[in-house]
Order: sequence, then C-alpha cells, then structure tokens
Amino acid sequence: MSYAGESAGVTDAKTPRLLDRVRARLRLKHYSLRTEQAYVGWIRRFILANGKRHPRDMGAVEVEGFLSLLATQGQVAAGTQNQALSALLFLYREVLSIELPWMETIVRAKRPQRVPVVLSRDEVSRLLAMMDGSFALMASLLYGSGMRLMECVRLRVKDVDFERNEICVRDGKGGKDRHVPLPQRLREALRAQLERVAVIHRQDLAAGRGSVWLPHALARKYPSAPRELGWQYVFPSGQLSCDPRGGEWRRHHVDEGGLQRAVRAARVKACIVKPATCHTLRHSFATHLLEAGQDIRTIQELLGHKDVATTQIYTHVLNRGGQGVVSPLDR
Repeated sequence: MSYAGESAGVTDAKTPRLLDRVRARLRLKHYSLRTEQAYVGWIRRFILANGKRHPRDMGAVEVEGFLSLLATQGQVAAGTQNQALSALLFLYREVLSIELPWMETIVRAKRPQRVPVVLSRDEVSRLLAMMDGSFALMASLLYGSGMRLMECVRLRVKDVDFERNEICVRDGKGGKDRHVPLPQRLREALRAQLERVAVIHRQDLAAGRGSVWLPHALARKYPSAPRELGWQYVFPSGQLSCDPRGGEWRRHHVDEGGLQRAVRAARVKACIVKPATCHTLRHSFATHLLEAGQDIRTIQELLGHKDVATTQIYTHVLNRGGQGVVSPLDR
C-alpha cells in the first residue's frame, strides 16, 4: 500500500489514510491541537521529501537524510529539528507499530544554552505604558504572575480567585496545574474584564450559542458545563469560530498572535532595543523576584519548572552566586 494511493483518499472501505490514522492516535493520547498540527505537518514533509514513499518502506537512511536536510538547507533551530524527529518517532512507534532500534542511534540536535533576555523594571513600565485595552492587561499578567503566553490566553473565569488573590493555571506545560499570584494592581481591571465576559456570554446565550470547548471529554460528563460562565475564557475572541475537530461554532479565546504583535509594537514605541517578546515578561518576573531576595525553590514552583536547574538560569542573568560577584576592576 503506497502513500500515493492513500493521498487520494481512502484505500478501501475500512482503511483510513495514514495522516488520518496519525490524527486519531494523537487525539487518543490527548495531544493538543497544536502538537497534532505540527506532527502531521512534519510527517507530510517527510513523505513528500522522499518521493511520496510510504514510511513503512523507509528507515534510518531516509530519516537521517531528512533531518540533515533541515539543518543544512533549511537552517532550522535545534528545537525545530528535534520536533521533526519526535513527530517521526511517534509515527513509527505509535501509528505503524514498528520497532526502531536504528532510531536510537540518531543523535538529537543539542540546543545551545542561551541567557534569556530580561527587561529592567523601568523598561517593563515603559513597555506596559505603551499598551492599552485587554492586551495591556494580558501583558501585565504575564509580568505580574509569570504565566506563559498560552497559559494566559487560555485562562478561564473560574480560575481567577479574588478571595485568595491567586490564579490557578490549569494543564500547564507537562500537564501540570499550579497557582500563581494575582497582582493587587490588576484586581479592578480583571473584575472589569470578567464583567465584559459576562455580557458577551449572555449575548451568546440569547443567540443560541454560548458553548465553549472543554478538555478531556468533560462536556460529555458535565453536559451543562460548556454553557456556564465559569468555563468561559477570560480573554474571549471577538467573534465565533468553527471547532476544527468537532465542527461546532463556539467563542474561543483571543488569538495569541494579537498579543505578540501588541508587545512588539509597544517595544518599538518605548524605544527598547532588546528583542523583547511576551516570554521576556516571564523571564523578567523570575529575575526581579530573585533580585528581591525570593528563594529559587519558590520561583521554581511559580514558574512550573520540573527541575530547579531550569530555574537556575536566572542566577546567570543576575551574574551572581550566593552573594554576588564584583568585578576586580571595580574593586
């Protein structure tokens, strides 16, 4: 059975196309939509790069050649090359059920150790001052709580706890939940945002909509939950959209690209020459807590790092050990 035959549709009444099998397996194992799109894209590129041969008929030579091509001609980053390798590993192990002793010899690209870009407190203030509306609130949350971009974008109404002054980050990186501080300066702005969400939700319900996507089949377990206010996104999209997996029209969260563009524009207006992004605000959150004397274990928990070694990179940003290092020239 060749890939060329599969690409035309379905080979017979019972055998789905290869990429449809990949999608089904990814969904069975609860991979995110983003991962599904990335993996399917890499598998498609791998097949096309090898003349539409079926992956079952290929092996180590083709995989190594494809990864080498990415590095030499595509000049992709190490992380991108590793993502492509992960996609091919998933294809062979999870979809085709093929043992891959030869894959163990393929060396993953080593990521260079980079020191993160960090803004000073003054630069953060200037950056936020150049933003307004919901994007200003979102950027302030990134810096004030240390959340990742998508954790902020996917925030639900029920996870903002004004009584305990904290925000619960659900299903963060690695599928872990954690609590982060709710900045006092953002309480009123967040309350106003939630009131706007309630108004939008009432309008959607009146129009026969108002349902939101829920993870892990919760919608089947709690049929009324998708229409409850608590499950709505804190930062909803301005329009309804069609769910690419189920086909249902819902109000999803705001597009993260809008916040990224807003931060980029604010950086230019604030005359900040550092290549600051949304993630830079998270780096700044951790670094400024360290400067204030907060212990690194607490910062590890707030950031959701599995290993404290990941958090320790911010001590390099400070250029200090326990008591700090003073240049001999300054002495």
